[in-house]
Parts: sequence; C-alpha cells; structure tokens
Amino acid sequence: MPPSSCKNDDFVRLEGISKHFAGAPALADVDLVIRPGEVHCLVGENGSGKSTLIKILCGVSPPDPDGRIVVDGVARRPFSATDAARLGIQVIYQDLSLFPNLTVAENIGFQANLRRPVVGLADRSTMRRLAEAAMQRVGAALDPDQRVETLPIAHRQIVAICRALAGKARLIIMDEPTASLTRREVQALLRVVADLGAASVATLFVSHRLTEVLEVADRVTILRDGTKIGTYDASEVDSDRLVRLMTGLSLGTARPRRPRAAFAPARFEVAGLSHAREFHDVSFSVSAGEVVGLTGLLGAGRTELALALFGMTRPDAGCIRLDGTTLRPGSNRDALRHGIAYVPEDRLTLGLVLDHSIASNITVTVLPRLTSRFGLIDRRAYAREVRHWVEALRIKTRDPENPVKTLSGGNQQRVVLAKWIARQPRLLILDSPTVGIDIAAKQEIYEIVDRLAAEGMGVIFISDEISEVLEHTDRILVMREGRIIAEHAATETSEEQLTGYFDA
Repeated sequence: MPPSSCKNDDFVRLEGISKHFAGAPALADVDLVIRPGEVHCLVGENGSGKSTLIKILCGVSPPDPDGRIVVDGVARRPFSATDAARLGIQVIYQDLSLFPNLTVAENIGFQANLRRPVVGLADRSTMRRLAEAAMQRVGAALDPDQRVETLPIAHRQIVAICRALAGKARLIIMDEPTASLTRREVQALLRVVADLGAASVATLFVSHRLTEVLEVADRVTILRDGTKIGTYDASEVDSDRLVRLMTGLSLGTARPRRPRAAFAPARFEVAGLSHAREFHDVSFSVSAGEVVGLTGLLGAGRTELALALFGMTRPDAGCIRLDGTTLRPGSNRDALRHGIAYVPEDRLTLGLVLDHSIASNITVTVLPRLTSRFGLIDRRAYAREVRHWVEALRIKTRDPENPVKTLSGGNQQRVVLAKWIARQPRLLILDSPTVGIDIAAKQEIYEIVDRLAAEGMGVIFISDEISEVLEHTDRILVMREGRIIAEHAATETSEEQLTGYFDA
C-alpha cells in the first residue's frame, strides 16, 4: 500500500469511501477529514448516508474495497471496532448504550475494567478514580455512586461522554445528542463539546438542528443521497444555505398565520384538569381548524397532560369537553371513539410495531371498516386504504409490505400520522412530532398539519423548540411545573419572550 497523502495535522482521513448493500449504493466515493480538537458537524437528510459513514468510521461496517481509512497517517486495513477503540475513536449513539442498573462510576469505568489482564471482580476503586477524572475534564459534578437509571437524560449524556474520555478518546462521535434535551441542557452540552476541543479531543457532531450545528461547528460536511456535497468552514454557511445544500431545494418561509378571530368557537375545552404530581388546574381550548402549540421544558408535564387527554391516565379533577359534550375517557379506546387521536413522542416504542409491515401499521386503527360482514379483511379495500395514505402523505417506500423499520425516521413518522389521521379525528394531539427527523421531512410534517387544520381538525402541537411553535402554530401555551403559566397568539409574541418563561 503506498503512503497516504494524509497531512500531519489530520487525525482521521477517509478516502474514496463507498458502500453498497445488496447492490444498492449507500455511499459513493466520500472523503472526510477530521483534525485533532475540531468540532466537525455531519449533516444531511434521512437516508443521505450519515449512519453508514459513522459505522465505517467506528469499524462496525467495512467500506467497499477501494476505500481507505487513514488514522495518524497510517492506512488501516482491516479496520475493526476494536481497532477504532484502540486508536481513540468512540461513538455515542442516540440510545447512549449505558447500563441503567449500574452506577455512574461503573458505567464510566466499564471499558477500562475490561482491559484488565486478569479476569475477576471489578476494580471499583479504579473505576471511581477514572470516573472522577473524566467528570473533572468536562466540569461535571455527578454522584459516582448514583445509579444511571435514576438520572435525567442530560446527565446520562454526560456519563456517556465521560465513558468515552475514560476510554482515552481522541474522537467522540455524537449521533443526534440533543434530540431528547431541553434548551438549557443543549447549551450545557454544547459547552462541553467546546471544552473537549480545547483539550484536543475532536467531535463528529451529527444533528438535524441546524442552529446547533452553526453554533458549535468548526467545519460542516454535507451528504446528499450518499454523496458528499462538500465540506465548509462554519463561517461560510448559514441555515438557508445548509438547507439548499442538503436538499437541493429552497424550502421557503412558513405559512402566514391566521388571526385568532378567524377561528370558530371552541371545539375542545379543558377546565381545571389536575393529576397528582403531574399537572395542576390546567385550562385551555382548541377551535376547529386551530393549531395550538404547547411548549415548556422537559418534565413540565406536557406529555403527562397529553396522555390524560387521550385516556391513558385518569385526571383527579377537572373536565374535558368536545363539541359541547363532556367526556370522561377511561381508556385510549374511549378517546378514539370520541374523536381524539394521539401521536406519541416515542414513535419507535409507542407509535409503531417495527417488525410489522408499513401497510399493517397504517391500517391497524381502521381494520373494522376494512372487514367484510363475514369477519374477513376485504383485501381490495385494504389495498386502497394503504395506497391512499402512502400517496397522500408521500411515504417513500418500494413496497408497503416491507417492515416499517426499513423506513427513514421521517417516513416512519408519516406512517404514524397516517395511522391516526385515517381515524378522521376531531382533535389530533402531536407530541414532539419532528424530533429526530431531517429538515425536509420536518417541512412536510408542517404542511400535513396545516392541511389538516385547513380541513377543520383541531391540533395540539407539543414541542420544546420555541422557533417551531412560533412559526407553525396559531396560539402558544407555555407550561412549567405542571401548570399553564402563559398564553400568547403566535403573532403577538417573540422567541425572547417565550425563552424568558423557560429561564425564569
């Protein structure tokens, strides 16, 4: 193998990386250079090849034969996950891959303990020392003896970073690290990432949130359809240019919001709703054709309120009315019968049956109307229903009988929406519907929501992204510590004002 052209200041260099699965290209001739201490962001739509490139970079999946992986100026072939870890390449996946029943110290020092030459009991004093040293490097002050399952998600994220540092990381790959964090927690994480750079630890940061990318990045690499569009200094690009490079399209501006007076009388009303330790004295309304945003920090009670509205839990006090009729939903079936549908935040666990087909996931809520009088599924009606929703929501699939887990995140979210919209609800509750999906898929979700509202459906849109509720809802409710503390027409408030409620 001839010497690489890797520059002395490059830590990792990928050269001509391609990858085919069953003959179909996932990556085509991609180059990537990561320098010591830099924050390098990797962006692209779902299906652009980001995950495949990460798997190659951390040794989980080999590239096609012509590709080269060069670390510290030396071409590495073969290149395994063990090789990557030995050279200081660590990856933190979205699920963090922590041991919930072990302590902070045990999780951080776990890999180091595996390297001991003698198999036996864990060296707890060494693990604790490693944990304290790693936490000191990122300025964290977690209790080393606390079990990880009791920590909030932001603290678990810090544990995962410290585990990588304890493994002598020189490059930490973070895959959508902020997807489940509040605004304040995101800022804390971005400060940690900056501190890693100051300590010469490079970060490959993968995120759909372009404002975070521009805030933290030194350089940005854009992938589209498995090819590299380019690598740019962060100072050379803004959000609009990144969107154009990622999608090849200009997504335009948000829809003009209608004034509050344009809406019909309240369709859905909540008065004095309370549930012990979750939310208290909540009152609001939603009109037909209105999109009401519900925002607040994680833990404010937003999802707990949504679950109560959908009949998954029973409130202790208060009442719910839909089109003037008082409801007492004791289950989600009751809520569905009354015309309330709920799209959960955790689509993989609560919204889909991943091993089942796209078609069966779409039709699961409407099977009774696709069944003949003899109790058998009408195959023609079934096929028409599936075809209608695949086309209406532009679900990108070669075959609706494929498992839903084969779809990208954005397309999975469209399947969840199709499942509930097929019920023709009068009120649709969307809990963080754009988490973990790319910018183009988000825009399509917004268009779907706007179309449903134009057809007269009432929508509750839950999000902790202030810019999202400002641009895509008509009225905004702010929730904190289980209570609605503010209400504003979206046209009459600002990001600064809403942020003030979060930080108060």
